[in-house]
Amino acid sequence: MIVLFVHGMGRSPVSGTPMLWRVARHGYRAEVIGYLAATEDFSDIVDRVKNKIQQVAEQGNYVLVGHSLGGVLLRAALHELGELDNPPKHLFLLGSPMRTPRLAKKNQDDLGFQLFAGDCGQLLASPDRLGAIPIAKVPTTIIAGNRDFPLTKKHFNGEENDGVVALNEITHDQIDDVISVPVIHTFLPSSTKVSRLIIDKISDIQSALFVS
Repeated sequence: MIVLFVHGMGRSPVSGTPMLWRVARHGYRAEVIGYLAATEDFSDIVDRVKNKIQQVAEQGNYVLVGHSLGGVLLRAALHELGELDNPPKHLFLLGSPMRTPRLAKKNQDDLGFQLFAGDCGQLLASPDRLGAIPIAKVPTTIIAGNRDFPLTKKHFNGEENDGVVALNEITHDQIDDVISVPVIHTFLPSSTKVSRLIIDKISDIQSALFVS
């Protein structure tokens, strides 16, 4: 089984190293794809993600893991790829927005945010652009952090959140598999708890494939 990881905005593939090291210890092969949101258009990154998915799909069974914007990129790539001969066995979304995050909307006109987040940040702040990306037609697990952050707590009015996105911004009524963990947004990819959830699910997938 291959595990393809796409990191979040402002991070790098290194952010997933602890998780990828753990999955490798269990015999799974780790692959990553990097991007720089500040300088690349969303559509250009999606094209690279599509190419990577196609490459991985030619090599055997695989799952996809996307942190934050990485999950949005994966959903967009899968939508554009359409029906794959070898689709992913599972998609894991770690704190990944399904609808416009309030913090992105609040900061979209801020020059600092524009320079940092580029076109990707504007997509996250746009209900129309983000809403045009459908949920993936593959089994999906949403992993949500529920440990808030003091500097952003005031923006969530007591709603469950991970310091960057609220639970209701990353869930969807067509996805039932939602797991909350006591982790802040930034540390979801490096969390031991998150790694364990992913590894256990992959093990179940492998067992099901073996039986079939």
